[in-house]
Amino acid sequence: MNEYLAGGVPGGLAYLNAVARAEGRLRWPLPSPAVSPALRALRGATTVDDDVPEQITERVVILLQEMLDRNDVAHDDLVSIIFTATPDIHSMFPATAARTIGLGDVPLLGASEIGVDGGIQRCIRVMMHLTTERSRTELRHVYLEGAKHLRDDLPS
Repeated sequence: MNEYLAGGVPGGLAYLNAVARAEGRLRWPLPSPAVSPALRALRGATTVDDDVPEQITERVVILLQEMLDRNDVAHDDLVSIIFTATPDIHSMFPATAARTIGLGDVPLLGASEIGVDGGIQRCIRVMMHLTTERSRTELRHVYLEGAKHLRDDLPS
């Protein structure tokens, strides 16, 4: 195996690739170490005018689609999605809306936001976990409707 040593170092990348190739385990093309996929969290929020299932479904679907589209996220890149809703939303689970657009196989979790005096009303927040080659600064977070100015410090 000496012909596969990388710079004479056992365990070097060339050596490991040669061993993997010989054993039929080599993935091709090899992932570039400069752009290896990472687990990232993408944020978003929207509001509803009324606590009714139809409007919650519509606004959540629009929010999720914008989050996916702006960041070129494929279905298989999704790891999980967490939804939170303010205490004044109780007519349906926001995750139910995600299932209407084919995200039922993605782990979905819903939780209640704490009630904060002066906080935004009828707000649904999303934290989407995904694998991507984009850096944190390249992600485009999405804030719609009454949540547009919720996080002005994040790129959108």
